[in-house]
Amino acid sequence: MQRVITGLERLAREGDPRLAGKRIGLVTNPTGITADFRTAIDVCAGVPGARLTALFACEHGLYGEKQAGDRFEDGVDAATGVPVYSLYGPRKAPDASTLEDVDVLLFDIQDLGMRFYTYGSTLVYVLRACAAHGKPLLVLDRPNPLGGERVEGGLLEPGFESMVGAWSMPVRTGLTIGETALMANDALGIGCDVDLVPMEGWTRAMEYPETGLPWVLPSPNIPTIDSARVYAGTCFFEGTRLSEGRGTTRPFEWIGAPWLDGRRLADEMNGYGLPGVRFHPSYATPTFSKHAGALCGGVRLFVTEPARYEAVRTGLTLLHAVARLYPDDFAWLPPFKEGMRPFIDSLAGGEDVRLSISSADGLARVLEAWSRGAAAWTERRKPYLRY
Repeated sequence: MQRVITGLERLAREGDPRLAGKRIGLVTNPTGITADFRTAIDVCAGVPGARLTALFACEHGLYGEKQAGDRFEDGVDAATGVPVYSLYGPRKAPDASTLEDVDVLLFDIQDLGMRFYTYGSTLVYVLRACAAHGKPLLVLDRPNPLGGERVEGGLLEPGFESMVGAWSMPVRTGLTIGETALMANDALGIGCDVDLVPMEGWTRAMEYPETGLPWVLPSPNIPTIDSARVYAGTCFFEGTRLSEGRGTTRPFEWIGAPWLDGRRLADEMNGYGLPGVRFHPSYATPTFSKHAGALCGGVRLFVTEPARYEAVRTGLTLLHAVARLYPDDFAWLPPFKEGMRPFIDSLAGGEDVRLSISSADGLARVLEAWSRGAAAWTERRKPYLRY
């Protein structure tokens, strides 16, 4: 199998004339590594004629040490002595003070190619900051771990932008992180001087196991490619009172609650005949997050045919089934703060899921509307595809 060469590895191998004599800032996390396990920090610190002067960390921290939603402050990288600026605390984007000693900013993070995965939102904020402060942005491209062909889910509606959806994208974009940067820069009229160091050997039909690259957890609750496959659908359960599997050994592959009968739900879901997936009853006791310490009935999703599996359709159907079977127990999480939207609206990019999902007609309407949105996006993204 021919291994994919990432943008970071090309930088390490070839250098880049755009970095000659420049002070480098780097947005990265543990996924910024080469196939021989050199970190992006080490590679950038060793670029001949350049100097690494600033590091920027988004959700989960520079070292992947933070759980979902944990805010954190600035710090210093112990290995290099370079300041680390948090983009998941009081600031969401680099500001004038953090970019003062930066001539060019690099971005090297393994994304999932999904709207509510916050690395894509951070990328949009970084594009805007670079444009505002006259700094070029260079994205070291990486594979979309689920391939670059399939698009799923409706477009985020205007007014529903948030950290889990910075602009009008579908749930599953079918883009690499570099392609996302190019498209967002144009679609939002940001005007950033942005380019990418493209990969070698990647094709749009590839899933991550075919790349020959090491899998490093993109975040604490996406431990495997199996969790990444289902995340685009089961992440919607973050907006409910059910556990989405955080605190279990199968985050996002298992959903459950103390009041849920897993066998009943599994039978219901298998009866839909959804392509490429089977549901199996399974008990779990989450160690943290929702229902921590409580025995929960639930179902585990087994993706049997990845090429046929439709994560978003499956997730919405699962929401519908739970809401219909357990009308007295199923509930959406309330807004986190007064004046905020219910979290499900932010995840779904609008109100339709919350208002419609409990009825069969409502589910059908959402699926139809989202299918149209995905088709429109598939056409719109074509000028930005590099592979």
